[in-house]
Amino acid sequence: MYYFIVNPNSRCGRGRNIWKKVERMLKASYTEYQAFFTEKPGDARRFARELTEGCRDSSVIIGVGGDGTVNEILDGLSFCGSITLGYIPAGSGNDLARSLKLPKNPVRCLKKILHPKYYKLMDYGVLSYGEGEISHRRFMVSAGIGMDAAVCHSILYSKSKGLLHKICFGKLIYLLVGVRQLVFAKPSKGYILLNGVQKIEFSNAYFVSVHIHPYEGGGFKFAPDASFEDGQLCVCVMSNRKKRKLIPVLLRSLMGRKSLHRGIRYYSCEEVTIHMDRPMAVHVDGESCFCQNDVQLRCIGRKLRMIV
Repeated sequence: MYYFIVNPNSRCGRGRNIWKKVERMLKASYTEYQAFFTEKPGDARRFARELTEGCRDSSVIIGVGGDGTVNEILDGLSFCGSITLGYIPAGSGNDLARSLKLPKNPVRCLKKILHPKYYKLMDYGVLSYGEGEISHRRFMVSAGIGMDAAVCHSILYSKSKGLLHKICFGKLIYLLVGVRQLVFAKPSKGYILLNGVQKIEFSNAYFVSVHIHPYEGGGFKFAPDASFEDGQLCVCVMSNRKKRKLIPVLLRSLMGRKSLHRGIRYYSCEEVTIHMDRPMAVHVDGESCFCQNDVQLRCIGRKLRMIV
């Protein structure tokens, strides 16, 4: 049985249009399936939880939407049974699809899912945050604190988001909001603690992003060396006293090139603690975790079985 969790409102209704194409092929091939449609944030998480609780075997769950939809599915999964994931991208950023080199054509994606040749056992991450009662959020692609998360927050609550999506300029919003955030961004002092032993302090950090996959923000390759099957997090710290020196770093990331500029440093670890001297925005796969001073992140190695 194939279970589809569909976000019909992703990217100016693209999810709905893609699902219509997928459904026609499913009916034509007499494939047994069941579809669940999200209406509000949290629905995909709830559907995934209901589909996997009770340890039912051989479940194949396919997300149709953007990175946020996949994030909710991952966050809702119960791993007590055998679960295989598939993905048909229909979002604005599609950083997961970019990393996995999935076809842009939804019919080709569906064919790969119905007749799989390759599976990957993939890593995912867990972010923990909060004072008193600790909250935990899984992430598939990346998580971060600082300017990159502030961009995600602004996009989530932007009044112009709907208009840009209606005219199919959803990807442009990442760039526009990113430029604005860079202009008004203020750095913070803080530190990272790698694997509980190596402490690295910084004085002018604009953001710290933690990656399972190389891309975030609709195509910024902040972590070119990130691998989704090595059991490691790739930590990217963007810190520089002079803000203008961050511009070439961001441009090289947008072009998919690794930056050797002094404004960016890379680390690899299984877990990392991040402390900022003032509260800063936090995100997982572009979804808001509000503002925090302290977050902890760890990698769960090769736990997800995914069709690629």
